[in-house]
Amino acid sequence: MSHFIIIGAGQAGATLAETLRKKGFEGEITMIGAEPHPPYQRPPLSKAYLLGEMALERLFLRPEAWYGEHNVTLREGCTAEAIDPTAQTVILSNSEVLSYDKLVLTTGAEPHRLPDRIGGNLAGVYTVRSLADVEAMKPEFAKGRKVLIIGGGYIGLEAAAVAAKLGLEPVLVEMADRILQRVAAPETSNYFRTLHNSHGVEIIEGVGVEALLGEGRITGARLTDGREIAVDFAIAGVGVAPRIGLAEAAGLAIENGIKTSADAQTSNPNIYAAGDCASTPINGTQVRIESVGNAIDQAGIAAANMLGGTEAYTPKPWFWSDQFDIKLQIAGLNTGYDRVVARGEGASQSHWYYKENTLLAVDAMNDPRAYMVGKRVIEAGRSPAPEMVADQSIDLKTIMATK
Repeated sequence: MSHFIIIGAGQAGATLAETLRKKGFEGEITMIGAEPHPPYQRPPLSKAYLLGEMALERLFLRPEAWYGEHNVTLREGCTAEAIDPTAQTVILSNSEVLSYDKLVLTTGAEPHRLPDRIGGNLAGVYTVRSLADVEAMKPEFAKGRKVLIIGGGYIGLEAAAVAAKLGLEPVLVEMADRILQRVAAPETSNYFRTLHNSHGVEIIEGVGVEALLGEGRITGARLTDGREIAVDFAIAGVGVAPRIGLAEAAGLAIENGIKTSADAQTSNPNIYAAGDCASTPINGTQVRIESVGNAIDQAGIAAANMLGGTEAYTPKPWFWSDQFDIKLQIAGLNTGYDRVVARGEGASQSHWYYKENTLLAVDAMNDPRAYMVGKRVIEAGRSPAPEMVADQSIDLKTIMATK
């Protein structure tokens, strides 16, 4: 009987196991997860769960009993230490050796941590990636305390929004010229800066953190412009790196993560990869997409092809972020845009990214219709004229119907 091993028990790993069973695979499935929990949703960690609006059980993608009922061996609190592609074995942290017929890596990504030399190892300095991270920082969120948030990406902004809603004083520091500089246009940055300022979040842009201050525990920070601020704790939201160590040690090709072909196969024909750890070819470039949607879709392709299929993965990127009472929905990838067309006003706006006359992506703030229309036309390979999108008198239905 065939044995498939999944290393990584997150969204992609859980999707793989479920898809394999749905497609009729009757062999053994072993899922190896480093955390002492069944697979769970990560996006709510920095939002609803941190706010106390979601119970722990609701985080889990499937009840723990599901894995036994579907004959999936879930090895919680266990790590894979090495892969031997020639022998087709995995060595576990307890020295156990498992043989596989097919292996899939869904190892995800890990947050960048602040260097010890600037105080990154002080108590009271947190990252937001795992359930353990959020459980550790939860007691810090007491009304009136001051929190330093380092990094003005979506994780940092979401943490700032939660802190403000819970009555804390958030100070967000972004080294780049503006928040969201790496992922969004100035128009979207301006929208969220205004939103956060209106809720009492202090945003400092174009300034880095020179050092975190304190003996044993953080008490403040010195910024690169010389000012010092006193804080009670800090959250670092400075990006993530794909977990590639196992793959690299096993001799798999690495290019912006674990390199896969369009069928989710790595450079070894018996090993696949999916999710945040894996890159996939898009227009001749290996692209890594950090999103729930990508993890689900890429894992589904990997499962089908592990069973002998020949499906190619065509990414349909979508993302979301919840901040205060605003839901941001993003469709497409804005890489290479040279023009942004704004539509709407006030809280409900959308920003449409073009390269020449080709629509690449849409940021929709509290505008689900703009998101839906943008997503559909992008996935259909259509590009409504920028002038049409900018014209508020033209209905979105008309835009969707354009060739």
